[in-house]
Amino acid sequence: MDAVYDGFISKHINRRLSEPIARMLARTSLTPNQATWGAFGIAALSFASFVLGYNILGGILAQLSSIADGIDGSLARLKGMASVFGSFLDSVLDRYADALIVLGMTLWSLSYESYPQVWLVGFLAIVGTISISYTRARIDPEHRLIFDRGLPSIASRDIRLFLIMLGGISGQVYFCLLAIAILTNLVVFYRLVYMYRYLRQKGI
Repeated sequence: MDAVYDGFISKHINRRLSEPIARMLARTSLTPNQATWGAFGIAALSFASFVLGYNILGGILAQLSSIADGIDGSLARLKGMASVFGSFLDSVLDRYADALIVLGMTLWSLSYESYPQVWLVGFLAIVGTISISYTRARIDPEHRLIFDRGLPSIASRDIRLFLIMLGGISGQVYFCLLAIAILTNLVVFYRLVYMYRYLRQKGI
């Protein structure tokens, strides 16, 4: 339920599905926090699917968790139940969900592919994924929106989960992991350099 700008996938794909679902659920007793846990549950099922060898199902569930992740915020607005704790819970569970899905992909690659350094690639993908969110959370709120558009936003969560879906469906899980590892860590490095120069110019 964190108030951020939608990424490209969220705006053009996920919201077209999550908004109608949220409007239907607004007529029920479901709370935004319960919806948040539901999205996390779908991510956990994605992890389990990858571990059990069902890469196509794991990829689809990863994307479904991305769609479901947009429901809680919409539901909170529709029901007038937005809260600071709800936003905090959503952010925390998203990080656990991301780590679980990438870990599941790593374990799948170890079992079903023979590419080198799978653990290292998986580790870098998890660290990069978490660092993407952390660098945005740690920057001053006045400058946070800089990371929501253009190059600094190309490794956003909606894009990562969409890539995971494509990797899972195509069976190219290792190369998806590798792409996430490279992309996320490059964006984090870019953000560090960008903010260093930006803040230095501003004399902050």
